[in-house]
Amino acid sequence: MTYAIIETGGKQFRVEPGRFYDVERLAVDVDGAVTIDRVLFVENDGDISIGQPTVSGATVEATVLRHFRGKKVLVYKMKPKKKTRKKRGHRQEITRLMINSISLNGEVVARGESAQAVPAAAAE
Repeated sequence: MTYAIIETGGKQFRVEPGRFYDVERLAVDVDGAVTIDRVLFVENDGDISIGQPTVSGATVEATVLRHFRGKKVLVYKMKPKKKTRKKRGHRQEITRLMINSISLNGEVVARGESAQAVPAAAAE
């Protein structure tokens, strides 16, 4: 079981190859490749690499699946007895990433299943 902890958009995510994650909007086109080098931790079958603050030479390769907007968050402010009310909404821009591989010092330590192989296996 290989996984990494990455930082993107000011948040930290535990990522595994072959899975998708929703992160804050990245300025990359759909089906574009993204290389994330802010890797804080890598675990590869018992071998642990901890960064201070990042693991040198570690990268995570990902593909952008789509861009979308998250659920609406309502912010309602009211001052009682003053007839002051504000109702505002916010929807966060989100990018869905498919993690392809985790590399450590130029060597791929974990690779995910290709997107084309998943539907073929499900059809059988």
